[in-house]
Parts: sequence; structure tokens; C-alpha cells
Amino acid sequence: MFRIYILLLFTYFFFHLHASGNIAKYINMKYAYLSYSAIFIFALLTIVQVYDYFKGGGEAAGEPCCDHDHSDEKDKPFYQRWFFYGVFAFPLAAGLFFPIATLDSTIVKSKGFSFKPIEQIEAADHYAQTQYLKPDTSVYYGKEGYDELMEKELSKYISKEHIALRDDQFLKGMETIYHFPGDFLGKVIEFDGFAFHGESPDQRQLFVLRFGVIHCVADSGAFGMLAEFPEETQLQDDDWIHVKGTLSSMYYQPFKATIPVLRVKEWHAIDKPKEPYVYRGY
Repeated sequence: MFRIYILLLFTYFFFHLHASGNIAKYINMKYAYLSYSAIFIFALLTIVQVYDYFKGGGEAAGEPCCDHDHSDEKDKPFYQRWFFYGVFAFPLAAGLFFPIATLDSTIVKSKGFSFKPIEQIEAADHYAQTQYLKPDTSVYYGKEGYDELMEKELSKYISKEHIALRDDQFLKGMETIYHFPGDFLGKVIEFDGFAFHGESPDQRQLFVLRFGVIHCVADSGAFGMLAEFPEETQLQDDDWIHVKGTLSSMYYQPFKATIPVLRVKEWHAIDKPKEPYVYRGY
């Protein structure tokens, strides 16, 4: 009977994630069909388990169902059965009762904010692919295929002098800018993001970032760029703002690298978006 409850709760859990919209905090919604499939699979397994349970009622009365022996689950040691159930019950309890945290500057600080190519990140830790500033999807393509993709994306922006990076094009646009920084120098760029004070001693400089999800939260990262304001601001980490300015570049000492910088001409505070994450389209 406990297995029926476990399967029923898994069905409810995935349904609840979609109904509440919280599924978007875990995966790129392009892959939502996978979790929809899980709902139907768990529902089907629940129905099968209920059928088997009630059909087996005759066995409890001493009526054999077939002419060979079964390994009765009740014959297994108590601790073994409960350990097995606990393995499935724990993720359910965590998913249903633990609060869902939205990624913010606290995660950026704890992960270690840096600007490195994805190859260096993987070389340092094969299990960690946290990216910062520049979205890098090159690991999902061959070199030739990735270069063709970037050239295609560049063609969408190269003729524009004013580029507004909306949520649906934020990651593609930012990746293109970092891949071809020289082609965007002097262009007007604008986008939304949350403030994050890095290690620069210049109080006019801070990073404007968005947490982006490429496939799922495991490969998410904080993407955006350094912004230099005309004067010091009173902005705190996680304050949401809209910035507009001219793209330039500079040597950023804390990273020991030359990175794009937005020379801000206009900016204003905004409310935190209902959906703070951005997603990689394909």
C-alpha cells in the first residue's frame, strides 16, 4: 500500500510543479515535455499498482495466483524495506515541504565570481560548470557547428546600432556579444538585471546580471556584464535595474582580463520580474 502512496505523491508533485509554475525554476521550459511525460508515467504506474494491490487481495486469503513461488516483500528485513521507501520518500518531502529558493547574488558570492572560459572551469572541476558573465554553449556543439551558430546570431545584430536584450533573447545576445566583442563596440545596449558589486575599487562600477538556464538549473549561471555609471550609486546587491549605454571594453584587474563594459548613459530601478530567470532558446 505504501508504494501506491509513493507513486501517487510523485504524480502529484510533478503536477504541482507545473500548476504552480515552479517547474521553471528547475528546467528550461523547452524541455517541459519530459516532466509532463513523468506525470503520465507515474499516474499509469499508480493505476497498475492499485490494480495489483486489490487483485492480490485473494492471495491474502490463501488463493494462489499462479503455480510458482513469489518472493514476498513482507519477508524482507524491516530495515531493508524502510530504507527502500526512504530513498523515494526523501526527495518527495524535500520537494513538497522545503522552500524553493530563487538564485541571487548570494549564490554568486558562494560559488566564487570569476571570468574564465568553460574549458578552464571544467579542467578545475569536472562536475561544476557554473558560468559567469558569458553564456557559453560551445560544449554542446562541435567547433564548426558552434562557429556557424555564432555567425548566424551575429547576422541578427551586426546591422543594428541599438540592441535591446529582452528576456527571450538575453542569453543568445549576450553570448554573441562576448564572442564578437569588437563588432559591438560603440553600439547602444540595454537590458534588465540585478546589481552585484564585484571586487572593483571603483564605486561607479558594478555588474548587472541575470541568472540564465541553458538546460536545467545544474548548468545555470549568472550572465551579464560590467556596467560603469557616470557617478556613484546607492545600489545594493540584488537591486533590480534597467541599464542603457554604449558598449566599450576595459582591463578588469580582479579578473586579470579584458572584458566588455557598458558605459551607462541611462538607468532606472525596476521591480523584480515575475520570472527572474532567462532561458536559452534553440
